[in-house]
Amino acid sequence: MTGDICVVVPTIREYECMRAYFENARDHGFDLDRLHVLLVTEDFCDTDEMREMLADEGVSGEVFDGTRREEWYDDHGIAEYDHLVPAASHAETSFGLLYLWANDFDYGFFIDDDTLPHDEYDFFGRHMRNLDYEGEIEAVSSDEQWVNVLYQNVEEHGLYPRGYPYAAMDETVETDTADISDVVASQGLWTNVPDLDAVRILMDGDLQGQAQTRTSTDDYGEDFVAARGNYLTVCSMNLAFEREVVPAFYQLPMDDNRWDVGRFDDIWSGVFLKRACDVLGKRIYNGAPLCEHNKAPRSTFGDLNNEVPGLELNEHLWEVVDDTAADADSYAGVFEEMGTELAEGDFDQYENGAFFNYVGEYMLDWLAALDELRSLETTSLVADD
Repeated sequence: MTGDICVVVPTIREYECMRAYFENARDHGFDLDRLHVLLVTEDFCDTDEMREMLADEGVSGEVFDGTRREEWYDDHGIAEYDHLVPAASHAETSFGLLYLWANDFDYGFFIDDDTLPHDEYDFFGRHMRNLDYEGEIEAVSSDEQWVNVLYQNVEEHGLYPRGYPYAAMDETVETDTADISDVVASQGLWTNVPDLDAVRILMDGDLQGQAQTRTSTDDYGEDFVAARGNYLTVCSMNLAFEREVVPAFYQLPMDDNRWDVGRFDDIWSGVFLKRACDVLGKRIYNGAPLCEHNKAPRSTFGDLNNEVPGLELNEHLWEVVDDTAADADSYAGVFEEMGTELAEGDFDQYENGAFFNYVGEYMLDWLAALDELRSLETTSLVADD
């Protein structure tokens, strides 16, 4: 592997979408040799076809189904932490973070397999420029401490994204200009099917999990950041980030838990990352490059069943961590304090409040797993010398 960018794609069906991303890179002159593509899939999928696709495109990459992930954990001395990545869950993107960490990539991308790049954007190049950005940009805040990433045309479409707290709606939005540097994550937004939760999709009159209201390029204006002390939803379908954030960017354990909480893996990881960025003086850049989100039809009620167990918790997670780790000086330090707060807290007042304790314990295990990977690498380097 010679590339400096690890592209993580969770997929069980539409992996061919990556051909469009590779074509976009060629059209815009982005060097595909910089990419190493990690297709994270399941044992019931045709991994040979996935490998053939990467070979046909001439792009470096690997395919990891469940069996191969287990082998990787064993080979890297972290089999005791295999519980961190739930099977058949979107949260298996965390395997990509472990892989990135173990292999010293400088950058990571998350791309969902139901998306396509917009031809007019240099997809990879624009994300990389965002990460390097220094200068003035619009900074958005609200009286609810939450920023709706769809705020720019909300009076027309009325949309709030998946994970945006219901208590923070009808907020008063303020915009200002900030002079920024130290961007560590670039969130590209989406056209066509908006990323909504099931309740909002039902209110939009759609039973197929998609929403009747759609977004277009006209719904987006200038790129922006959420001001210090304000949270935002971070969706992992179109996202680039620097290696340094990995300790604070664990994609939370969803779906395979006794509370049946699902669908908040990237949302909650975004809350934690934003808190870490505020403490450490870093930024999350939002806007371009847009992607086209082509979510397949599925039962809205199926998504609702996955989301309901965690809806109340989602209203309060940010409040739990909002004043933690103020004196921490590293991503791991911020994440450890947030994890401890959740692991040791009493949340009986919330429906399924014990899930917060569970999440906190997994956050602490995440840091331990990263330490083990780093220790293994150090030992290997010493042995090689």
